[in-house]
Amino acid sequence: MIIPGKKPLFHKDGSQNAPFRIVALILTILILLFILRSINTGTIPPFFLPTSTPTRTFGSYAAEGETQFTAGDLGKAIEAYQQALRVDSKNADLWAELARIQIYSTKLLTTDAARQTRFDEAKKSIDTANTTSPDSSIAYAVKSFYLDWYATSGLAGDQNQALLNQAEQAAVKALQLDSQNTLALAFYAEVLIDQQKITQADQNIKQALATDPSLMDVHRINGFLMESVANYPQAIAEYEQALQISPNLTFLYMSIGVNYRKILQYELALENFAKAAKINEALGVKDSGPYFSIANTYIQMGQFFSAGLNARKGLNYKPDDADAYGQLGMIYFKSRNYEGAIPAFKCALSGCTAQESCDVRQCDPTTDAMPAIQGLPLTTSTGDYYITYGSDLAAMHTRSNNTCQEGMRILELARKAFSADEIAMKNIIESENICISYGF
Repeated sequence: MIIPGKKPLFHKDGSQNAPFRIVALILTILILLFILRSINTGTIPPFFLPTSTPTRTFGSYAAEGETQFTAGDLGKAIEAYQQALRVDSKNADLWAELARIQIYSTKLLTTDAARQTRFDEAKKSIDTANTTSPDSSIAYAVKSFYLDWYATSGLAGDQNQALLNQAEQAAVKALQLDSQNTLALAFYAEVLIDQQKITQADQNIKQALATDPSLMDVHRINGFLMESVANYPQAIAEYEQALQISPNLTFLYMSIGVNYRKILQYELALENFAKAAKINEALGVKDSGPYFSIANTYIQMGQFFSAGLNARKGLNYKPDDADAYGQLGMIYFKSRNYEGAIPAFKCALSGCTAQESCDVRQCDPTTDAMPAIQGLPLTTSTGDYYITYGSDLAAMHTRSNNTCQEGMRILELARKAFSADEIAMKNIIESENICISYGF
């Protein structure tokens, strides 16, 4: 029907009137222009683009972390587990595994400050695991591991025995929650070794081996047990078994090297220390430890020149690390380079200028870093440096250099810290008597 006075919208053949077609076309063009403008400005994403990268699951990050741990890159392993926990922050197992790797990573750190920081991070991780899942056996097992390693790290002071007791309690709690928890059995054995309860430790580690012999930790701790009873060949065999499971963990090569050195197989010791150094270089890890171990091995072989070269190489890996200067001082002292040991110890304990640190390292000031060094405080782990430095200063005293003046100050600090240590006091008194003979 056609309404009078109105033009039909459609013709009888169904086509639209021309004016309407023009309006529709203009609107379509405007809409297309709007869409194109939005795409160009980023308001609307372009059509047919590939979909964005899928969100990774915590499982993929955890798998990456385990791969990096096996590869020996503990820094990247820690980062991967931290990423996993950003996806699933309530997963107690992930927190426990992060803490386990953080504890192991303290083996790659040389200064008390760095190790303390890492232990603090591990404690935070394990506390979160315990809070997230109060009945998690694995969380208590790793808590035992943390308490044991911190107790024996030299950082715990007079809390050593109290922490070992807490470590034992945590291991017992883990086994009460799951009597077949292999890691709990192994970490309990390690605590018992440190408590000198060797028979009980042997029972636990044998049970762990029977439960799951595929774990690196189990063979590492059995190696530690064998080492503690001076069965060095069997200790080496167990550490090597651990390496078959996790083939790039440098601290295992270091343990093997130490045990070969104890049975006077120096070439095999050097070979394993060198493997640790090579893995670190491949991973970009600047760990001076293997080079100082090589240096100490050369000292036992009577090759003092090679010892000095490797010690300086280790120091140049971390030219701002005061502890490394202390290690160099010890290497020089054992090598009978008493004069060279003094400036190295000075940097380590009293601090030194950038030029003095460069002189100790025999660096090239035009290309090498030249940091000033802040001295280390007197602690359990730096006590040997202080006592040896004091002894060196006393032995090297002359009327012209007057080294006993500084020597008596250093020895007095050591005396106050180690008055209850019979062996330390014997060395301190002998050195003091030398200076006393000169009128100090």
